[in-house]
Amino acid sequence: MQPKNSHILEIAQFTKERNQFDAIIDVRSPAEFALDHIPGAINCPVLNNEERAEIGTLYKQVSPFAAKKLGAAIVSRNIALHLEQSFLDFPREWRPLIYCWRGGERSGALTHVLNRIGWKAMQLEGGYQGFRRVVIDDLEHAAKQFDFQVICGMTGSGKTRILQELKLQGAPVLDLEGLAIHRGSVLGNEPEIEQPSQKGFETRLWNALQNLDSSHPIFIESESKKVGGVHIPDALMEKIRHGHCIELRSSLPTRVSWLLHEYPHFVQNPNQFKEKLSLLTSRYGKVQIAEWCEQIDAGRFEELVTDLLVKHYDPSYQSSIARNFPKYRADCFVELDNESDAAFTSAASQILKQFTPG
Repeated sequence: MQPKNSHILEIAQFTKERNQFDAIIDVRSPAEFALDHIPGAINCPVLNNEERAEIGTLYKQVSPFAAKKLGAAIVSRNIALHLEQSFLDFPREWRPLIYCWRGGERSGALTHVLNRIGWKAMQLEGGYQGFRRVVIDDLEHAAKQFDFQVICGMTGSGKTRILQELKLQGAPVLDLEGLAIHRGSVLGNEPEIEQPSQKGFETRLWNALQNLDSSHPIFIESESKKVGGVHIPDALMEKIRHGHCIELRSSLPTRVSWLLHEYPHFVQNPNQFKEKLSLLTSRYGKVQIAEWCEQIDAGRFEELVTDLLVKHYDPSYQSSIARNFPKYRADCFVELDNESDAAFTSAASQILKQFTPG
């Protein structure tokens, strides 16, 4: 029997032991890292994007041996650079966890060098692919393990803000829109910030659930299956939709005022606002879109937002909420008096009094 490699962290132990390391180092290329990575990892690529492509081409078109020779030379140079630029000041007790795509050559090379120097480096078994399997399995398990209290409400009612207030008051909260970096709907993208990839979103979701206690119901906002360009895993979405619901209600003027406060970038960039509204042309026709654009040009933003709520958002909510959330009840709600901090604090307190077990 081969002796167990003492420098390998088995993937089954990853979730329990990941916080025991001083650093998690992802040695994949920047492009691979940008697509998704272990939360908290730093990118120290031993092959950059171009080098990885060059080695891959050599592997396919010439031979694996030729690719390994050139790859070893490039990897050695890059490891030397990381040593000089990033690692020299770390003490002997420094303990990093290192991973690549499959837990093979790239992470093995850096792990070997660091251990030969005298640091206590570990290599993640299975690499990113092993971690990805953990994410998928745990999200599937979470759909069975967690229960949810769903905050419903029409657009502009302040659902995300009430989640923030619930968290401040000690309630467990899962903010899907925050994790997706998108507020839902056609107008919901965050300016100058890209959404994560689907894999990146699932990793963010997994990480958030790791920090929540499944013995207590989790407060969450009612969402559609997709939040911008990413979708909530089906099993988890099904569990969320069967959660108990409470509706946050506020007056139409309050909702309009809140939306203008929350979406200042559309007022500041009217052309971007028009571009987003043009995506609704197939639904409402060119005449209606032109009318809304005229309101933008005239600076009549309160009128425009009111129109969008009454004609677009409210009918969509009313037609979908009871269908998608079977435990929704129209008589189960909390009123938000206005958009002040005090009003949100009061509404969150009412929710907690009504829905926290015990």
